[in-house]
Amino acid sequence: MRSQLGAYALGGLTPEEDRRIAGHLDGCPRCAADYAEVADGAALLALFDEEDLW
Repeated sequence: MRSQLGAYALGGLTPEEDRRIAGHLDGCPRCAADYAEVADGAALLALFDEEDLW
């Protein structure tokens, strides 16, 4: 599960994978905490455009 948290935060999983990860996060405090950290980084990426990254 943990290896897919980045892809989940970026919306890069299939709908089935999304549901599986979401269900797991509801019952796993450790993964939920890890996801919160990853999700913060993904949200910050949205503030940049392509020119900013070059």
